[in-house]
Amino acid sequence: MSITVYLLIVFAYLLGSVSSAIIFCRLAGLPDPRENGSHNPGATNVLRIGGKFSALGVLLFDILKGGLPVLLAFNFKLEPSEIGLIALAACLGHIFPLFFRFRGGKGVATAFGALLSISFAASAAGLCTWLIVFLLFGYSSLSAVITALIMPFYIWWFLPEFTFPVALVCCLLVYRHHDNIQRLWRGQEQPMWARK
Repeated sequence: MSITVYLLIVFAYLLGSVSSAIIFCRLAGLPDPRENGSHNPGATNVLRIGGKFSALGVLLFDILKGGLPVLLAFNFKLEPSEIGLIALAACLGHIFPLFFRFRGGKGVATAFGALLSISFAASAAGLCTWLIVFLLFGYSSLSAVITALIMPFYIWWFLPEFTFPVALVCCLLVYRHHDNIQRLWRGQEQPMWARK
């Protein structure tokens, strides 16, 4: 790999490490999302504790964190495997942020931003899948897990050369939701519409 790839991996990780949920909550005078709600510093939890506008800001910034490094990678005409590593680095930064004691979010919005930069069509299919599952069952976590499991097939259909890198990102997302999966299995996960 070239020095450009290494620099973009570091950049992606550091950008991913900027936890917008924590920053937005501090600026808005809201509780720390790591200590309130689901204890997850992500857009869904900020929606619970801070409302729509704060959550929207977090969501957009987290999508940007994943999308920008990947767009830069495409600009440098890197290989799919290298672009996949950069996308993975952004997600790892969000999940294990250097600047916030490695206590990060689930990585869904950041992964979506990265995938959006790789394939708009596959990302649109993934978003539709997420929405359908969410509307049917009301669980953000279940929607994310099912979408992550299906997304490699969408990518394979539209851009097969990115199947393996995207599958790595999706495996990370599923792993990050292991607690949610256990709660879903035990019937202890509450749907979004049941939460105050």
